[in-house]
Amino acid sequence: MLTASTMVFQRLYRSDAIRAMERAAVERLGLDEDALMGLAGEAAWRLLLDRWPDAQRIGIACGPGNNGGDGYVLAQLARGSGRDVRVVALPQNGARDGAGARAAAAYAQSGGVATPYAVGEVLPETDVWIDALFGIGQHRALDGVAADFAAALNRQPQPVLTLDVPSGIDADTGDSLGIAVQADVTLSFIAGKCGLYTGAGRAASGEAVVDNLGLDEALFKDIEPAALLARPENLSNWLRPRPRNAHKGDFGHVLCVGGDHGFGGAIALCAQAALRCGAGLVSVATRATHVAALIASRPEAMAHAVEESAEFASLLQGASVIAIGSGLGQGDWGRALHAAAIASNKPLVIDADALNLLAQHPQALHDAVLTPHPGEAARLLDVSTAIIQRDRYAAARKLADRNAATVVLKGAGTVVATPGEIPVVIDAGNPGMATGGMGDVLTGTIAALRAQKFSAFDAAVCGTLLHAAAGDAAACDGGERGLLPTDLFVHLRRLANPCVPIP
Repeated sequence: MLTASTMVFQRLYRSDAIRAMERAAVERLGLDEDALMGLAGEAAWRLLLDRWPDAQRIGIACGPGNNGGDGYVLAQLARGSGRDVRVVALPQNGARDGAGARAAAAYAQSGGVATPYAVGEVLPETDVWIDALFGIGQHRALDGVAADFAAALNRQPQPVLTLDVPSGIDADTGDSLGIAVQADVTLSFIAGKCGLYTGAGRAASGEAVVDNLGLDEALFKDIEPAALLARPENLSNWLRPRPRNAHKGDFGHVLCVGGDHGFGGAIALCAQAALRCGAGLVSVATRATHVAALIASRPEAMAHAVEESAEFASLLQGASVIAIGSGLGQGDWGRALHAAAIASNKPLVIDADALNLLAQHPQALHDAVLTPHPGEAARLLDVSTAIIQRDRYAAARKLADRNAATVVLKGAGTVVATPGEIPVVIDAGNPGMATGGMGDVLTGTIAALRAQKFSAFDAAVCGTLLHAAAGDAAACDGGERGLLPTDLFVHLRRLANPCVPIP
């Protein structure tokens, strides 16, 4: 089985690495800045023709730098094809030089007109708009005329193609401190940018497309990526067919711990996910009042009434992995089970109130997977949720290092981090999954893979990807709104067997 550390994923880079790639192309291939800009403009023109072949009126919003230069190259190509091109440009303060300025001058010399944008101006009617305002160079909130221009682009009804990074989004973190252009498609030049795949950047980017401009990736082999991108097609690298002589003992024993009074549904979801994702045995330690309902709904799970921590000891001994937190609560009962689970030194998957209890008594947890949402991550790091969302990659890495554990920072573009490895962002999932109980299903999914002898990091990456892909498949059945955690189960089983043909 391939592991996350050796598997081939799409590489994602920060803006400083992209600039290093540009320098490498200039030095090793004899290209110059103008030639690279020409390649970018041509790539944008190809994509525009592919996605909107009937567009005749093309609006291009150009900024004062090199991203604007890409837009001017595109404008010149579009004019040459007979399209009605309408360039609206940010006003410039003083004379500028460089490739962007030369591209703007070349566009003007060809007869093209660029109209300066004024605050409150109504944009001309077009069939498609191109956002070429700032690109990777923008690391602060848009303000003044630029913010008003972005708002105008968002108000107009036609699709938007962004060049490199939506204006107003930090290319490195995905953060948006204010308004950002909301694109339908984002064309990322040379390589993928970290900020396109998580947080506000994921929402603003629409469909992210990468064009390497024909540059050989070998040029950049010495430049380490800042993150890796996992997609559903990667699942088959982990989830291979089972040996024909396999038995349940080969696939581990998951003990799901939780379900305080009133929260029996949460631990039931966790247990069912663990079963559907292939754990050999699944036991549940919960309140006595929930046992009958658990047996009735899922008889395959071995439900045990645990009212005192002493009753918990024998269950711990038989488990190979403990999934704790679903409906656990923070009362005396939950605290006692939480302490016993951590003291067991068994592999752990920790979610929900088990994370909140951990935040109250931080400690290193080797061989554990933590699955916080941004609010829980904020409590674990004693910061605000806004700080977590400002740089989700950094937050996940800090949590992993502080707890000596693997961390799944949930949200739009879930980030998985572990000490000593490049973080992985999950390119799957949808807003319909933002509902109670989805995290319980994720906990059971990861625990099942951990029980099947996946490393903590591999179980976290593969499990989170499997869960997100199942959510997307379930949304295709009837839409995102109203999606329930139980809707994922049939898809979890199918996607956990990607190499098995479906008749």
